[in-house]
Amino acid sequence: MERRYASHPNEVKQFDTDRLRQEFHIPTLFSPDKLELVLTHEDRLIIGGANPVKEQVRLETDLKELGVTSFLERRELGIINIGGQGTVLVDGTEHELSNKECLYVGMGAGEVVFKSTDSANPAKFYLNSAPAHQTFPTAKATLEEADSSALGDIKNSNDRVIYRFIHQKGIQSAQLVMGMTLLKEGNMWNTMPAHTHPRRMEAYLYFDLPEDSVVFHFMGQPSETRHLVMRNEQAAISPSWSIHSGVGTSNYTFIWGMAGDNKRYDDMDPVSMKELK
Repeated sequence: MERRYASHPNEVKQFDTDRLRQEFHIPTLFSPDKLELVLTHEDRLIIGGANPVKEQVRLETDLKELGVTSFLERRELGIINIGGQGTVLVDGTEHELSNKECLYVGMGAGEVVFKSTDSANPAKFYLNSAPAHQTFPTAKATLEEADSSALGDIKNSNDRVIYRFIHQKGIQSAQLVMGMTLLKEGNMWNTMPAHTHPRRMEAYLYFDLPEDSVVFHFMGQPSETRHLVMRNEQAAISPSWSIHSGVGTSNYTFIWGMAGDNKRYDDMDPVSMKELK
């Protein structure tokens, strides 16, 4: 498991492109028959991916890093499948996940195993894991079952649908909040004007992006913005003090996951266009 440290905004504004990507960009999450994990000290979120093709993949790491005897002893886990049909086994119980479906696994679960239905079209399980203080039951949600809302319009190139899976009015959790935003064809902006939420950090996974397309992920303090160039199935770590907005060369989908002091999706501090630099 790779480790990333928390950064101060006064330090980050001095980073060049390579250093910025080293700290906040996650280039590889889906390697065949492997588990990829990145632990960020921003609210101790773990960002990961499991891509079982010919073999099953287990949720496991060097537990000394977590100071526990099992991965979910003091953690909870959110899983969204962005690939083909797959199954997640939680202590032997099978949970089938189709593309863009979500599974929550609560603190205290033991063995978690990922497998694909068809090796020619393997599942790709995107993972967010946050520290937990309370146990909630394993639960699944489809796009149809998620709390959704349509935002934006084609005039502003941000016509999109937001799906909330793990949140106050959906799947219950200790602190993890997780969902997905789908941009309609011809739309590129995921949010603008931008905002921050100093009480929670956030991670973004961009996917459904054509091979020759990119997303410019904007970050930093409103008065000291920076950007990361993102390609398909890459993730960005967003500190609580940072804006998190993006624009692509085509439409795309992204998964957002948050951890911090509360679970209120709408708890954000707006940034006016006049403040951005």
